[in-house]
Order: sequence, then structure tokens, then C-alpha cells
Amino acid sequence: MVEVEALTKVYPPDVRAVDAIDFAVEPGEVFGLLGPNGAGKSTTIGMLATTIAPTGGSARIAGHDVAADPLAARRVTSVVFQEPVVDRSLTGRRHLALHARLWGVEPTEEPADVLGIAHLLDRPVGSYSGGERRRLEIARALVSRPRVLFLDEPTVGLDPRIRHELLDVLDSLRRRGDLTLLVTTHYLDEAERLCDRLAIMHAGRIVALDTPAALCSRLGDELVELRVDGDGRTALTVLRERGVAGPDSFVVGSTLTIPLVDRRARDAIAEIERAQLRVASLSTRRPTVDDVYLHLTGGRLAEAA
Repeated sequence: MVEVEALTKVYPPDVRAVDAIDFAVEPGEVFGLLGPNGAGKSTTIGMLATTIAPTGGSARIAGHDVAADPLAARRVTSVVFQEPVVDRSLTGRRHLALHARLWGVEPTEEPADVLGIAHLLDRPVGSYSGGERRRLEIARALVSRPRVLFLDEPTVGLDPRIRHELLDVLDSLRRRGDLTLLVTTHYLDEAERLCDRLAIMHAGRIVALDTPAALCSRLGDELVELRVDGDGRTALTVLRERGVAGPDSFVVGSTLTIPLVDRRARDAIAEIERAQLRVASLSTRRPTVDDVYLHLTGGRLAEAA
């Protein structure tokens, strides 16, 4: 449904916002672009949505080239941008009607029913909560019956309760199976919950692409995390010399993360104790996508976002 090959966007003088990325999205799939602000996620969405002209490479939506035939690509897609785009003085019903008119389709309240806001349609949008306005934007995007829906940071700025409610709604869209979703986010739980596959972006490039489970499995089934009093890099060197930490181990400040690919946790902990490091805390846990991101980029996703 979405085919991207060497897609590139360069801004003057030589800022490579998106640097020759490749990926494909199957019909009905929920595909996530995960990364901090500035990673290139929104620029990628902009190129696929035909609002940003690519500098190089190609992208096709349902077989339509976004650069050569942007109108055809737009007919099969819809987009919900990161920044809210609603007229607060209009009612929700008026928003849906205007969108239907722009697309040349019959007005319908079905998307409002699906998004759980049908009872709000006769109220001015200015009276909606942040989550309700976001649902209206998604409902409006569905009026044209797109085959591909782009959601650029759909939950950004929402409080935790409203954010989780909206995730439930997006999950219901996912289960319908007749709509392909491409979601950008820097929320790890959101990405793992919603997406069939994830592409981790860093500095305009895709540094990893797989299912959330497969990405985490790169670091094994378990890891040891310890915080030391002193220089974390020196401690990591010591543990590498003792054969405890492998090449996939990494350090952020004074915290070391050691994947246990071919070693039992109790053996690794015993060897750490024999190394006589000044350990402030030590624990074991399962790897997360954040660990994968840290391993690949050297920076914690939450801190970079």
C-alpha cells in the first residue's frame, strides 16, 4: 500500500531532514515511525501526504507516485497533522459537512459514531476537550473513506487519561482491517501497543525496522541494569574486560545496560560483584524498545523528544 525507496528531503544549505529511507507498508497494517523531535518523522509524512516535495527517491501510495501524480495519491489518503486544524466557532457537524463537500462525497456521521463523538456534533468545537477535538479531526479525515490514514503525533499534548482513551479509539480502527495506518510518535508505549511494525528514525535515517517484539529480541530475553558511583564508561570497560558486557552493552551517564544474550542473570551478577565496582543499584528486567533505541543511537528517546 505504501512503497518508499531512497526517499530524501534536503533543506538549504545542506540539512538532510530525511536521508534516503526505504520501507513498505502492507494493506491493513499499522506502521509506526518512532523517534524524537527532529528525527524526520513529520517530514516523511509530509512527503507521503504530498504537502512537501521530495528532493530525491520515490514514494508510491496504492501505486500512485506522490511526486508524479500527487492528486491521485491524495484521493486515496487522508492526514491528521500534529498541530490542531479546526475552526473552534463551527460545530462538529459543520466540520464534517465541509470536509465531505471538499472531497465531493456524501456527508456521513459514521466516522463520528466510530470515534464516539456523535453526541457532540451540534456543539461548537470550541466547547470540546482536547481529546474530543482530536477525535473530531480523525473523524473528519475518515469522511473521504481513505485507504491510507496518516497520523502525525496523534496524542501529543493530551493529558494521560485522554491519551489512553484515544489510543483505545485508534486500536478499534486498527482492528477494522480495511484501513492502512501510518503513525508517527515518540511515545514508546503508544508505538508498541498500536503498531504491527516500527521503523526507528534517527537524524533522518531509519536505523531499525521490525515488529516491536523482534526489535526487543535483538537484546535477548533479559538484561542487567546497574547504576554505579563514578564514571559509567570506566565501569563498562571493566565489565567488558571480564567478559560480562558484550558489544551490545551501553552506558548513559552512570547507568549501564547489559543484555544477557548468552549468559544467565545470576552468573552475570556474581561476576559484577567480583569486579568490586561501586554499585548504587542493580536490577534485571526485559528489554524494551527504548533500550533498542538507546543501543542504536546512544540517546534516550524520552530525553531527545
